[in-house]
Amino acid sequence: MSPGATIVPTPCVVIDADVLEHNIASMAQVARERGLQLRPHAKTHKIAEIARLQLAAGAVGLTVATIGEAEVFADAGMRDLFIAYPLWVGQAAAHRLTAVADRARLTIGVDSTESAGQLARTLGEDATRIAVRVEVDSGHHRSGVLPEDAVAVAEAARAAGLTVTGVFTFPGHSYGPGQAAPAVDDEQAALSAAVTALGGAGFGELEISGGSTPSALLSSGDTLTELRPGVYVFGDAQQWELGRCRPEDIALTVESTVVSRRRVAGAPGRLILDAGSKILGSDRAAWATGYGRLLDHPEARISALSEHHATVEWPSGAPLPPLGTRLRVVPNHVCLTPNLVDEVQVVRAGVHQGSWTVAARGKNS
Repeated sequence: MSPGATIVPTPCVVIDADVLEHNIASMAQVARERGLQLRPHAKTHKIAEIARLQLAAGAVGLTVATIGEAEVFADAGMRDLFIAYPLWVGQAAAHRLTAVADRARLTIGVDSTESAGQLARTLGEDATRIAVRVEVDSGHHRSGVLPEDAVAVAEAARAAGLTVTGVFTFPGHSYGPGQAAPAVDDEQAALSAAVTALGGAGFGELEISGGSTPSALLSSGDTLTELRPGVYVFGDAQQWELGRCRPEDIALTVESTVVSRRRVAGAPGRLILDAGSKILGSDRAAWATGYGRLLDHPEARISALSEHHATVEWPSGAPLPPLGTRLRVVPNHVCLTPNLVDEVQVVRAGVHQGSWTVAARGKNS
């Protein structure tokens, strides 16, 4: 049966609990075998029930993107949280951070002497309660300092009264064909250089954090002490096309209904589904073959998205699905989809089990 058929109107987000749990257990095993701590990025799912499954499987804590996400997961009982981005902290944000620190071990990223000083000033006497990790740019070129500049940031943080517990990076350039292995090499080189320099400046016993879903299976404990993948829990069309997951590893789909169809002689068939960018997201990497994939029809391609509809190119000669058929769409970038819905449907062995609230939806600051 189709997972949500006759139960929830389309479009709806459906999570296969069996696949989800398998993905969680597999990544936890990878981390254990390599002697690494696992701190999954919860911005992918934003769901407390999934976070609890990750922690039960051995994760040491969660990575989050914003103070708002940290608040949600602290409210849900998570006791070790890392905001893996540099923040510019004003007084209101400082009050929120200290409130989270009342309930959880909290670490945040810094990548400049200015942001470290600003953080310490606004936290005041609470500065010692929140740890910091220095972000290093390992080739993604979004945020982070060059390895040779990590010492200056760490020293500024220490001088301001902050506790420096580690360094981290995001090898985001691993998201491309053939880029995972080079990104791992870049990550190791950048973090090794930063750690060596920090050790010479008296910073020891550092947490060394990195990893992404495309690169996680290639990472080792030679330099890293911690992995922070996120997408692995669900998989998505990007990971499928990169060869980092198989169709059977995909736990989240958007169930959609065929609302229009057309066949023109000598051309591919065309379907219109009732799921568009407002539930699938609109990300499409330059190398991607479409705006998502159909889990049960891998030869089809989503050629266009509007806000509430997807255009599917159906293979020439293949019978078009009847109007009303429910199809499972795999989003290109799965992190966008949970943030576009209030709840997700959960199935096990094709049987609807209920729903989970996307508790951190919209917590963008």
